[in-house]
Amino acid sequence: MSKIIIERPYITVTNIIWSFDPEKQEINVLLIKREAEPFQSFWALPETLLREGESAHDASLRLVKEKIGLELSDIHSEQLATFTAPERNPDYRALSLSYMIFLPQNLKLIPGPGAKDVSWFSVKMQKNQIFTFNKDDLKFKTLRNNEYLMTKNSKIRLAFDHNWILTVACHRVFNKLDYQPTILLILGSSFTLKSARYIFECFGKYEPDNSNFLQNHKQHLKPTGEEESNGPGRPAKKYFLTL
Repeated sequence: MSKIIIERPYITVTNIIWSFDPEKQEINVLLIKREAEPFQSFWALPETLLREGESAHDASLRLVKEKIGLELSDIHSEQLATFTAPERNPDYRALSLSYMIFLPQNLKLIPGPGAKDVSWFSVKMQKNQIFTFNKDDLKFKTLRNNEYLMTKNSKIRLAFDHNWILTVACHRVFNKLDYQPTILLILGSSFTLKSARYIFECFGKYEPDNSNFLQNHKQHLKPTGEEESNGPGRPAKKYFLTL
């Protein structure tokens, strides 16, 4: 009878932190540049080790507070998936419990412990539901499969399996747009239909006009009674998200 070996892996919580820059009209994801090995000087998603007596959901919100200094309510954190590939960490076995964080404001960032740099990367949708995360001369892509996960080129590959985690995150956002569009939380407590349509379009769902968009998503969009005026023309009505 063969001996069964039971592993006791490290458990990490990995955050995909989404935000919206109203000045640049860009959807962003937060990445940090790692200070230590493995993957020293590679860009990566923010991570933390799960602490004793702490739920993964609480850890995802703690990570936001530690990295950004912002306390968020539970609604702003959504579990994505668990990543368990044995080779995802070259140093030791580590499981990742990933969470999407919907930041209601775009903040200036300061590198914290373990990070050489930190930055917002703008999200662009390419053909065939491939997304890129861009900053200066850097462009990280989502994947169709495990392509280039073995490369050591830090200009096209994120640390660990974070290219794949971003792939799963983008598809989750796209798939939930029609029945639970939590991504709209990045627009803040209220927003115009034009802004909401823009978010949908960035993830590949084009809505031709405000009337159709409101009709299609009226179960999630409620008027605040306020309006936004940006120059000549009728002020735009503002809405809030219900989930």
